[in-house]
Amino acid sequence: MRIDIITVLPEMIEGFVHESILSRAEKKGLAKITLHNLRDYSNDKWKRIDDYPFGGQAGMVMQIDPIYRCITSLKEKHKYDDIIFTSPDGEQFNQKMANDLSLKENIIILAGHYKGVDQRVRDHLITREISVGDYVLTGGELPAAIITDAIVRILPGAISDEQSALSDCFQDNMLSAPIYTRPRSYNGWDVPDILLSGNEAKIKQWEFEQAMERTKRLRPDLLDE
Repeated sequence: MRIDIITVLPEMIEGFVHESILSRAEKKGLAKITLHNLRDYSNDKWKRIDDYPFGGQAGMVMQIDPIYRCITSLKEKHKYDDIIFTSPDGEQFNQKMANDLSLKENIIILAGHYKGVDQRVRDHLITREISVGDYVLTGGELPAAIITDAIVRILPGAISDEQSALSDCFQDNMLSAPIYTRPRSYNGWDVPDILLSGNEAKIKQWEFEQAMERTKRLRPDLLDE
């Protein structure tokens, strides 16, 4: 899988996308994550990629020209399944979306910045807009990193224990059951006996019941879905 991230601040996410599980996935040849500095595609001698909005609104707007140049350049080399724009008013990112995107061959993620992006980019160049929450960040670099991490970690072989990814929160529209490790007892706080019983069937049943109870209490909206 190939993920190309277009950003104004590549250094902001460079370390993140080339460490830990993402780095291992790249070394295994499962994913190729490439950062593209949007300023490299600017014809302005100062490498500006933003300008004042028409209409007199406050803030600065990402220009269409450098974005068009960058996306066009990438599309000349690769065929892309999706060109994603990170935006607070996009569709809400969730585990199902991460699962779906992990099946793609190549995607582009355009990290939003400043006040926003020229609407013509959204109208003519973008195939999908994604939000990581109902709040506004300084830029789309963190959302781009979050989306990339969520996608790559579930690629087969990305993590050593694939069953671990399959039992993560939200994989079955439920929260995970509580988990414990050594010591068995700490300050009088004990691990539930069922987890030490060795009875796999009963443990699975307990985990399901606990997951259901936590989901009903903390995120009942997941069950509605």
